Amino acid sequence: MAAISLDPSLSLQHIGTDTHQHGPVVEEIEGLIRVYREGHVERPQIVPCVTSALPLELGVTSRDVVIDKFTNIWARFYVPAVCHAKLPLLIYFHGGGFCVGSAAWSCYHEFLARLSAKAGCLIMSVNYRLAPENPLPAAYEDGLKALLWLKEQALRGAGEWWSRLCDFSKIFLAGDSAGANIAHTVATRLGSNRALEAMALKPLGLKGTILIQPFFGGEVRTHSESYMVQPPRSVLSLAVSDTYWRLALPAGANRDHPWCNPLSKGSSKLEDVWLFPTMVCISEMDILRDRSLKFCKVLVRAGKRAEYIVYKGVGHAFQVLSRSPLSETRTLEMMAHIKVFIGR
Repeated sequence: MAAISLDPSLSLQHIGTDTHQHGPVVEEIEGLIRVYREGHVERPQIVPCVTSALPLELGVTSRDVVIDKFTNIWARFYVPAVCHAKLPLLIYFHGGGFCVGSAAWSCYHEFLARLSAKAGCLIMSVNYRLAPENPLPAAYEDGLKALLWLKEQALRGAGEWWSRLCDFSKIFLAGDSAGANIAHTVATRLGSNRALEAMALKPLGLKGTILIQPFFGGEVRTHSESYMVQPPRSVLSLAVSDTYWRLALPAGANRDHPWCNPLSKGSSKLEDVWLFPTMVCISEMDILRDRSLKFCKVLVRAGKRAEYIVYKGVGHAFQVLSRSPLSETRTLEMMAHIKVFIGR
């Protein structure tokens, strides 16, 4: 399977003259999403959705499971075919600015299948609701719902094909871009009351969070946002980022809303929140680089166990959206780092 390469020049447009049966277009990220004044949303299939089938030589089995049929939340599981003991589980949230993306996107299907094989872990890739039809906190609620569903499976015992191989005492929250934001926000909500979290999720044992290029923002621009407005080798520009936030945040909120900016004055003080050990994966050519670095430094100052790795020469979402030799090298490095983190 080959990774999908998106054009880094994907642009944002505010269109007031284009008309349609649903009225004029009010927001657009070319090739990804178009929003009309009357609320209609179109998402061109720039990345194909694929079934759970995988090549036999990969050594990973994948199937889809329904979590909530009423809200259409589901997950795609990845299980190594050969394992000699129960394995840790990554609950993974895909990226896409909260507005696009799917657990069935071919690029995520390939990346997570390979990660499962190389890191020796089970992966539960959650397909959550998207904005603007379902603005935040819908995605966070779906993340919590996925955790509670997993708790129910653990209480039922080893009944499902994947659960017989799952070590429910070693659960990690993970994701890239908007998915990393979801993983962090879910962890923060749980950590706001450690005793309640431990009781509510028992017998699950949450051990850490893995944040890949976390999608955070703020009204004040960082250095990397200012000078890498349209960065090379990256699919995320400043204009695209701002559009995603306008579509995802509650009406009237700006980019200093706590869901966008976890370091803003309105956010919970990290010193007062119990957090799991955290690993942050940062891309050197990403507009979010400096924001991620500051986030990590604040975590450490707050006494949290946090570490970060900067991947040189690559941009946002390189591990799923680029097929260059350098991106492949960095992707293998990232997989190796994740394997070490979850194996501690």
